[in-house]
Amino acid sequence: MTKENTSHHHAEAKRKRLIWILFVSGFCIFSYVLGSWQTNTVPSSSSAVYKRMGCDETKTQTKLSSSADNDDGNLSSSSSLSSSSSSEPVELDFESHHKLELKQKNQTIKYFEPCDMSLSEYTPCEDRERGRRFDRNMMKYRERHCPSKDELLYCLIPPPPNYKIPFKWPQSRDYAWYDNIPHKELSIEKAIQNWIQVEGERFRFPGGGTGFPRGADAYIDEISRLIPLTDGVVRTAIDTGCGVASFGAYLLKRDILAMSFAPRDTHEAQVQFALERGVPAIIGIMGSTRLPYPARAFDLAHCSRCLIPWFQNDGLYLTEVDRVLRPGGYWILSGPPINWKQHWKGWERSQEDLKQEQDSIENAARSLCWKKVTEKGDFSIWQKRINHIECKKLKRVHKSPPICTKAVQPDSAWYKELESCVMPLPEAKSPDEFAGGALENWPDRAFAVPPRIIQGTIPEISAEKFREDNEFWKDRVAYYEQIMPELSRGRFRNIMDMNAYLGGFAAAIVKYPSWVMNVVPVDAEKQTLGVIYERGFIGTYQDWCEGFSTYPRTYDLIHAGGLFSIYENRCDVTLILLEMDRILRPEGTVVFRDTVEMLTKIQSITNGMKWTSRIMDHEKGPFIPEKILLAVKSYWTGPS
Repeated sequence: MTKENTSHHHAEAKRKRLIWILFVSGFCIFSYVLGSWQTNTVPSSSSAVYKRMGCDETKTQTKLSSSADNDDGNLSSSSSLSSSSSSEPVELDFESHHKLELKQKNQTIKYFEPCDMSLSEYTPCEDRERGRRFDRNMMKYRERHCPSKDELLYCLIPPPPNYKIPFKWPQSRDYAWYDNIPHKELSIEKAIQNWIQVEGERFRFPGGGTGFPRGADAYIDEISRLIPLTDGVVRTAIDTGCGVASFGAYLLKRDILAMSFAPRDTHEAQVQFALERGVPAIIGIMGSTRLPYPARAFDLAHCSRCLIPWFQNDGLYLTEVDRVLRPGGYWILSGPPINWKQHWKGWERSQEDLKQEQDSIENAARSLCWKKVTEKGDFSIWQKRINHIECKKLKRVHKSPPICTKAVQPDSAWYKELESCVMPLPEAKSPDEFAGGALENWPDRAFAVPPRIIQGTIPEISAEKFREDNEFWKDRVAYYEQIMPELSRGRFRNIMDMNAYLGGFAAAIVKYPSWVMNVVPVDAEKQTLGVIYERGFIGTYQDWCEGFSTYPRTYDLIHAGGLFSIYENRCDVTLILLEMDRILRPEGTVVFRDTVEMLTKIQSITNGMKWTSRIMDHEKGPFIPEKILLAVKSYWTGPS
């Protein structure tokens, strides 16, 4: 009997201990979940975000004055605190104060001086003085030639005196401030062609061009009668020798996104005018190297009196157009030599010369296996075949240029020399199959799984990962709308993503009146620019140890996610930040995403560049190692 009682008491004690353990464990889990929920709650307004950041000016001043009181005398500070506590509740500070942050406060800030005003329009890798050292053959002297180490600038490129924040889109398509780009040359030189006009303190862009004096809108309407432009089949375009990019500007109303490019030449600041208008553009030239875009990128290529010698070097430049043109894509040529029988006198060239030039272009197009769609009025239009099944047969007749070997990398385009061969297309099983995979029409194209991913050509990126990336960006942009309300209000027209990956940022903000220059670093682990183009967006390759091919003050918002972790051991982080400052407009915004250590290093540099910034938590809360640095460039101008 005694043994039974003893075992009963042991069992009862064990049961009570187990219940107590379960109760304590449950209480701890509940407390943790409740605390996490409260910490991760997204603020309901931008003001709430700035309070969480510690940006509330009044609160900051209160803390500063309180600290000053403490330094002057503890007694007075103590009495004031006790008196205030009797009339109003004391606001306790539960912010974490990391040692890393305290260390940063003690750092000496290095302030960067403005460069000389003569460098106000400095483009590091397209400097005309440096370009004169290079061969003029194949326009090499106008290609990218970046400064040597002893030529690098460690100063801030100054805006011109009286610089004004550009007009908002869509007004910016037609107007720009004269003080921002003080060049009247084009308004005089191209006066009868309606490129640009000066009206008081503003420029006006009537929409004209050398090849379309009646306006780009009417010109595009003529093209749309010859090929489909409004059904979503044509989404990405490349405009070679773009002028002030009126062709690209008026394609936008048809949901076609054009990459317009032109060299920095005697037509002063034409690409700068394009970007000031809010139209995508980049400094570039058809020279001795490939264009910085992947193969099969564009639905349409366009040249209107672009002065590119298509007939020279055995059609080498047309071969490069073929590389970047998508299967089934169009090449449009207007101006000399097209319709030479009517215009030869006005062009001041002989009929024989013009006929020979057109015959050479026709032969080059045939050698690329292109099909001529039409020649009507001032237009000739060719179409690239959707695969190379028929082309391999045609190559028995047109043997030059040959199809490149499989060892040639079609997407490789950074300082890669042009080759006299036709870039091979992915294999197709039947004559009606699109090589590399068919694309959805726009706008479905933006979120459809790109063919390069479906076919597994990018390692470790599956359709599932692509969809997950889209979901990540929905959350990120929702958070950005909280901390940058201007994003959804059209404040940021020209946006650059310096490390674009799959183009998720561009896709997530497609509903806004903005466009994104998606940059894929040549040093990135995965080369994904082809995927971005298959989604219906545009971009370029770039080595961020070098300058970008644009003018100063051409972007409103720059996004740099994980970029500095790629480059911190390759080149000076300070030089990348100074290049960002050159590209960014006054009062422009930058979003950095990286580790706390990297962001504090970045912040210590940008503090000396007339920027203001705050480090913020990841959109999923403080427990995520990646943080956000939100920075704004201050408004300032050079001396008059």
